Amino acid sequence: MPKRRQYGGFSLVEVLLAIATLAIGMMFIGGTFVAGVYFSTVSTERTMATVVVNEAVSKLRLFGVDMTDPNLVVNQQKLFDYQVKPNPVYASRPIDPNEFAYPSTRTLADKQYFWSALCRRDPKDPNQALLVTVFVSRKVGTATRYVGPAGPMSWPVPMPVGVAFVGVDPAGRPVLAIEAGKERWIGEGYTIVENSTGDIYRVIERGAGGAPANEITLDKPWNLDGTYPVPPTLLVWVVPPPISGGGGPCIVVYRTEIRF
Repeated sequence: MPKRRQYGGFSLVEVLLAIATLAIGMMFIGGTFVAGVYFSTVSTERTMATVVVNEAVSKLRLFGVDMTDPNLVVNQQKLFDYQVKPNPVYASRPIDPNEFAYPSTRTLADKQYFWSALCRRDPKDPNQALLVTVFVSRKVGTATRYVGPAGPMSWPVPMPVGVAFVGVDPAGRPVLAIEAGKERWIGEGYTIVENSTGDIYRVIERGAGGAPANEITLDKPWNLDGTYPVPPTLLVWVVPPPISGGGGPCIVVYRTEIRF
């Protein structure tokens, strides 16, 4: 009698297990790919932001800043005027909005990156030097509008926001309450600049431990005068999100000194 042939194969359970294992592996690979794209984008933007900051500082030197301006003091930030050249000689000549875009060519509607600057006198040399804080921000969509000093603007700029000192968390980090009506201007991960010192802080959490949603926790102790408590009310600068909603547009905040 001929021998019966032996046939081998995979059962349905084995096939399903193999498919499940492959699917899980592909999910991990896909997640790694997405994370890689994100960090690559962040790295590229921050590298580009350094170039934008250098261009902004060069333009500040080119446009000039009116050192006789009574609003330019050592303990208060002043937004670099985006409408009129600060130099009195050019008081009637508005600055081309393209100058605040990167690169600064005459195609504003197509630009994605913009810079703004806060200025204050350097306490060490108030007559000749300025401490400048440059904000580099990303604009999403050509029709997007942002809050501006005189109404809606087509590119993001830093705006002042009142905050109240609530206390410190167990790690010694300050907790601040945002003024009513401007709660959505400051979100988790945003960068803020204190008005009187120019110190830069990052918001690491909102509504920590069941606190109200308008309370924010900063990344380091508030060193306004080196000790606590700080004044009950303070002023900070932040780049608000688009008027129509969305994430914070600010990429990086950089501080430097300019001498005239």
